[in-house]
Amino acid sequence: MRTATINRKTAETDISLTLNIDGEGKADIQTGCGFLDHILTLFAHHGSFDVTLSCQGDTEVDYHHTTEDVGIALGDALRAALGDCRGIVRYGDITLPMDEALLLAAVDVSGRGMAVLALDIPTEKVGDFDTELVNEFFFALARRANLTLHIRQLAGLNSHHIIEGAFKATARALRAAVKQEGDKIPSTKGVL
Repeated sequence: MRTATINRKTAETDISLTLNIDGEGKADIQTGCGFLDHILTLFAHHGSFDVTLSCQGDTEVDYHHTTEDVGIALGDALRAALGDCRGIVRYGDITLPMDEALLLAAVDVSGRGMAVLALDIPTEKVGDFDTELVNEFFFALARRANLTLHIRQLAGLNSHHIIEGAFKATARALRAAVKQEGDKIPSTKGVL
């Protein structure tokens, strides 16, 4: 099985995360932010990833450090679990509806960390979660996992639906990209 455990401790957060890429979508997530727990649970379910995550963060300040550092830890775990990426499909994409919202996500497990997001989230908050943190999470995830990640909003009016759609779409695209289909490195360079 492709698994990894990451422990990350800074002056702002203390994170313990275990990821099983070949899981069943089971999640035990406790970040101290209800909305972040919700969207990460959806991410695990739709990616068929088993994720156990505990984060103690400086949430008395806000959720910025928690959200970004969880993205870092999840990216580190993904990179570690994939190893040399031998046998993976490498690419995955989906156009995913979430009620009135429509999101496109495309992933290349390229070895080059980059995220390009085109989201127009109409409110500054969902609950007490700052919606600008969606970008921080995906930028951190892509950089640390060495993914090229594109997320584009094609339609949507409800902030909750747009964000939820972005997380579900990314999980589904990533699930397709990390699927194993052989034993070769999926690059003419011979390395990712």
